[in-house]
Amino acid sequence: MPRPTDSSSLPNALPQTVATQVPLRRLQRSMDARHLVMIALGGVIGSGLFLSSGYTINQAGPLGAIVAYLIGAFVVYLVMSCLGELAVAYPVSGAFHIYAARAISPATGFTTAWLYWLCWVVALGSEFTAAGILMQRWFPGVEVWVWCLVFAGILFTLNAISARVFGETEFWFSLIKVVAIVALIVLGGAAIFGFTPLSSEHPGAVLFSNFSTPDGLFPTGIAGVLMTSLAVFYAFSGSELIGVAAGETKDPARNIPKALRSTVLRLLVLFVGSITVIAAILPYEQAGLTSSPFVDVFEYVGVPFAGDIMNFVIITALLSAGNSGLFSCARMLFSLAEEGHAPRAFTKLTSRGIPIVALSVSMAVGLVSLVSSVIAAETVYLVLVSIAGFAVVAVWMSIVAAQFFHRRAFVRGGGDVKTLAYRTPFYPVVPILAFVLLGVSIVAIAFDPNQVAALYFGIPFVVACYVFFWWRYGRRGAAARATLDEEAPQAPVTEGRR
Repeated sequence: MPRPTDSSSLPNALPQTVATQVPLRRLQRSMDARHLVMIALGGVIGSGLFLSSGYTINQAGPLGAIVAYLIGAFVVYLVMSCLGELAVAYPVSGAFHIYAARAISPATGFTTAWLYWLCWVVALGSEFTAAGILMQRWFPGVEVWVWCLVFAGILFTLNAISARVFGETEFWFSLIKVVAIVALIVLGGAAIFGFTPLSSEHPGAVLFSNFSTPDGLFPTGIAGVLMTSLAVFYAFSGSELIGVAAGETKDPARNIPKALRSTVLRLLVLFVGSITVIAAILPYEQAGLTSSPFVDVFEYVGVPFAGDIMNFVIITALLSAGNSGLFSCARMLFSLAEEGHAPRAFTKLTSRGIPIVALSVSMAVGLVSLVSSVIAAETVYLVLVSIAGFAVVAVWMSIVAAQFFHRRAFVRGGGDVKTLAYRTPFYPVVPILAFVLLGVSIVAIAFDPNQVAALYFGIPFVVACYVFFWWRYGRRGAAARATLDEEAPQAPVTEGRR
């Protein structure tokens, strides 16, 4: 079988089994690998790194925090390795839904899509609110809700114009954050060895003396590292957005694997590098307790107006994450509707290929989430946030499980693994190891009082999705949309894992 060479032939180049038959989509393929990388970085690098990284160091100790982020980066690598094979095999928008529906079961795809959609919808409200609060540093007389509406309007417009405009905007949004992190690593790294040309005080070299604490290298023990690892998993969420954007990517066989490799490498360097610098310069007992550790480090090395610069960077980070989240929400609803598992209206596209109804509904629900955070913080909003936190790990588990069953069905259907444009290495070790590690993190949540609510509400939500699906659509799901399949050759569907 010839190796796929272009995006138009890719979806139907594989043997047409239940695991690979995917209808061609009508969204426009207008994004390059650089857009994919920055979309992923935009979803990952948010206020968590800029504001909460000091808290992570405080909880796990300097070396413990670095180990926790290395564990997180390793899990991201495993998940991204699985995602690569699936995203190239299924280069469609809202692809998490397609992966799970085709390779595991329609009910699993349905549940995965609603989990992920809810995850980002809830995030929209919190991103707008946080950005509005930060704007009051410069405009104390303007109410937060005004900024929320302004930012919502800006992001909606950017998403509504075209996928290319969204991708280009996200590229520059993310570039601002990356520049700030690189500046911290370079200037902070030099300060560790006593080189601080911008500072009037010129502090001496601290080297890595902060790593040796009175309580040893791991002052909070291994338990502190493991519990911090759970939070780090959530900190890396957003890297999977490459899969969501697969349907609007030029030449998926080349650009998706390239973007995945670049994303994992850059996340490793940016996150671990910045955590190492912060841990070396700031005593772990004080890190991040009163301000952003980035502000503390920039002030230490003598950067002028450090507070204002980081305020701008953090607002950009929040809007960037919201931009990626809104894109993801719209594509997930579009994908669900194409499968017949959401109202048909969500498939309506503009002349530039934007699912405008899905985009509008996602924004509206995001604003409702924002309102609930004010008037029902201890009830409705608590439930939404808990399910959203649970969704991150659950979606990653569905990705690695889908890759495992996809490869198995592909081989059983007569496919030659060597012909795959991208294949997960060390199969089946990678998907199995990733699934086990993610499963352990789910179990460990039960022992963390701050995160246990994710299980209380997340598991019942998953069960409810399965029950509703089987009640509404039956075991096999809704009938395929004829209009979606007219461009794709038909193949008999085998029972597989249905």
